Amino acid sequence: QVQLVESGGGLVQAGGSLRLSCAASGSIFRINNMGWYRQPPGKERELVATITSGGSTNYADSMKGRFALSRDNAKNTVYLQMNSLKPEDTAVYYCNAFVVPNGFGNAEFNYWGQGTQVTVSS
Repeated sequence: QVQLVESGGGLVQAGGSLRLSCAASGSIFRINNMGWYRQPPGKERELVATITSGGSTNYADSMKGRFALSRDNAKNTVYLQMNSLKPEDTAVYYCNAFVVPNGFGNAEFNYWGQGTQVTVSS
């Protein structure tokens, strides 16, 4: 069983910063892509950013230049540094990872964290 545990959400004023972390644990052989998605109130879940095992990143246009995604493969952890936060960044942020568990050959499974609330006040 693989689990993703997120931390770092909270309340921040507009213009402030937050750093989210997501640690994967369990019987893991390899983690391929990791990333973050978010779901604003009353809206659908949307991409924030993804990162490959080699460190290549992809950002949604509205996050470019403000958010930075990184990962520590030795710790099975991905980090999202969010700067210059805006009220419209308010959402539940979900960690996502494509994991090859031990004993499954090269079969990849998609896992989600439980979500962490980020609220940006104006």
